[in-house]
Amino acid sequence: MKKLLKSLSEKDFRLYRQTKRDRLRDLDEDELIDLHARVRNARNKHMTVYRREAASAVTDKASRGAARRTTGGNAARVEALETALARVSRRLGTVAKQNAAALKQERLDAARSDAPSFAGAGVDDPAAAKIPGGNAKSKQKSAGRKKREASDIAAGAKRQAKRDSR
Repeated sequence: MKKLLKSLSEKDFRLYRQTKRDRLRDLDEDELIDLHARVRNARNKHMTVYRREAASAVTDKASRGAARRTTGGNAARVEALETALARVSRRLGTVAKQNAAALKQERLDAARSDAPSFAGAGVDDPAAAKIPGGNAKSKQKSAGRKKREASDIAAGAKRQAKRDSR
């Protein structure tokens, strides 16, 4: 692995070092997104170089097996950057999940503090104080939804009539 890392350019090596676990811990979500994009771009660049050289080597060597031996360094660089990308992706997923949970909790707390008190109405549970008949939003249907439901009903009736006629 050390030999492989020495084959990376200075810029790519610095990028690879930024993906170490202790350095990723200090980054916030936006910085992780930026790092993820930079690592992905570097990986894609080396992948393109690898594929082009491999394609030209196949025509020179007349076989893919012989051509593979000549493109090993580029493949190894791609593999190293792929590993780095995986580390950043995992950390980004963890941080994004934590941020989403924190945001959800903030919204729930804000909703609870803004909610009207039902204590004066003699109802302990706000859900029990809802108007009979359910959610008002479920009663509203757009013209497109009505048409789609009618079409589904008609198609079902047509299929049933076809079965009944057999």
